[in-house]
Amino acid sequence: MTQLVALGADHGGFPLKEELLSWMKGQGYEVLDVGAHSFDPSDDYPDFAYAVAQAVASGKAPRGIIICGSGVGACIAANKVPGVRAGICHDTYSAHQGVEHDDMNVLCLGARIIGGALAAELVTAFLNARFSGEERHARRLRKVLDIESGTGPK
Repeated sequence: MTQLVALGADHGGFPLKEELLSWMKGQGYEVLDVGAHSFDPSDDYPDFAYAVAQAVASGKAPRGIIICGSGVGACIAANKVPGVRAGICHDTYSAHQGVEHDDMNVLCLGARIIGGALAAELVTAFLNARFSGEERHARRLRKVLDIESGTGPK
């Protein structure tokens, strides 16, 4: 299980990121830690969301995980990067279904919403899921990509 995963968090998600980083390495994942590398109450989630999103969009890492206080800000910021399909998930169904049906490639978590045990379950569901490739899911993904390119769904 040597899947590379980009991982980042602001101050709101820093403690959970550190917990997940240790857990993920123990599970055999290779983790690209884009920060924060220390707790800084004045850091900003867009910096870390962008770093994770860029790693995924560039192909450096096939999947990414971003953690902030609620997950909302990080999700909004990450989705501004072309090629990124980020989603907030605080239940395991959404964490795997987002990949299987929507080809989600960035998982956003709210550290003020969930704890470490649930976060580990969500990461497992997210990283073990694969896009189904079913015609209806592929068709919908093409429409999403058309929106991203500025042409709108066809």
